[in-house]
Amino acid sequence: MRLRDWPAAERPREKLLARGPGTLSDAELLAIFLGSGLRGQDAVSTARQLLASHGPLRALLDRGAAGLAKLPGLGPARACALAAALELGHRHLSAELERGEAMGDPFAAGRYFAQRLRGRPREVFAALFLDTRHRALAFEEMFTGTIDGAEVHPREVVRRALAHNAAAVIVGHNHPSGNREPSAADRAVTARLKQALALVDLRLLDHFVIADGPPVSLAARGWV
Repeated sequence: MRLRDWPAAERPREKLLARGPGTLSDAELLAIFLGSGLRGQDAVSTARQLLASHGPLRALLDRGAAGLAKLPGLGPARACALAAALELGHRHLSAELERGEAMGDPFAAGRYFAQRLRGRPREVFAALFLDTRHRALAFEEMFTGTIDGAEVHPREVVRRALAHNAAAVIVGHNHPSGNREPSAADRAVTARLKQALALVDLRLLDHFVIADGPPVSLAARGWV
């Protein structure tokens, strides 16, 4: 059965318009971009097949436009549309921080780090520099390492914080392995950073680990 033959309330586009995008499954959202399915399939069935073979959704989208274009049912045009939609979502969700607004939600920064670092094949350590009202001044990727580690130099973080005239810093890094648990090295780096920043009257507010699942806050665990 083609999607146009489905009951109106169950078609992905009509469902989205009537009840909002949050009510759609991953396959239904993906089907909207596909428009049509492979021969003999509707778009939702093709989307389900893509997710079953190449998913879950984050793993599928982490392929980027070039990787998506190689998958059956996508091709360059649909792959570019998906990659563009993902980037629009990232920019929309990070707009609050990038406009320099204050972070009322203590985990807003964690979500921001996740948008910037999740899916990277190598470990990346980044810093978000804040003013006295905890408004974002700048975000910088400071150090890049291997699949299981990146060497962090607290002196360089301090130097960049002073260059931005920051009053506080939030740092974060990804675990390409997908393991969310902070390592002993992560805790040691956090302690060294906190000490180095305190020498010039700067505060380390948090250190986030980005992996599978929600970001992990070392401050929430009492380690900052």
